[in-house]
Amino acid sequence: MANRRGYVPALGYDALTALYDPVVALTTRERTFKTALINQARITGGHRVLDLACGTGTMAVWIKTQAPGAEVTGIDGDPRVLARARAKAAAAGAAMRFDEGLSYELPYPDNTFDRVLSSLFFHHLSRADKLRTAREVFRVLRPGGEFHVADWGKAANPLMRALFYAIQILDGFPNTADNVRGRLPEVFRSAGFADVAVKGEFATVFGTMSLYQAGRPV
Repeated sequence: MANRRGYVPALGYDALTALYDPVVALTTRERTFKTALINQARITGGHRVLDLACGTGTMAVWIKTQAPGAEVTGIDGDPRVLARARAKAAAAGAAMRFDEGLSYELPYPDNTFDRVLSSLFFHHLSRADKLRTAREVFRVLRPGGEFHVADWGKAANPLMRALFYAIQILDGFPNTADNVRGRLPEVFRSAGFADVAVKGEFATVFGTMSLYQAGRPV
């Protein structure tokens, strides 16, 4: 569906937003892959952390719970999911900030964050907006900062490839092509990142979930 300035809701359609949390929890091994991503990022007290396209705030709350001394900010383009995120954080007693904004126009100064994390977001974007977003992440990261991403990756086997067609039907074949072809590292390198690597993979009912790491050079 058409969205303001290209924004895509969490499950592709506004009407499905209320289903986002249970769908993700049931189909993507959410606890497993998000915990792995947070551990991969090695967040410590004093780090400034951005959860890019934070959705309903699940990962942001987990980050703050695991690293209470970190300054955690979530950003998303949907005010309705941000309301859910703020309520979730309040219920968990997790003090953090949630901002409304788009991934390729981040409202932060250069060199703001030590870590940027993102989950299940890049496959919503066109190739051009993937690159624009990666460049914005590069800009707001401090030199030596790290970008950690969990998203659909290159199918590990024919079964994973077949399962991923469900995601492509929902979110669009053009936007998801780079994911299933394993091209997200290429996007990150084009934005200036170094030491780009696939750090892990998980089999899910919708295909292969990959964890990526990229660093802004010092």
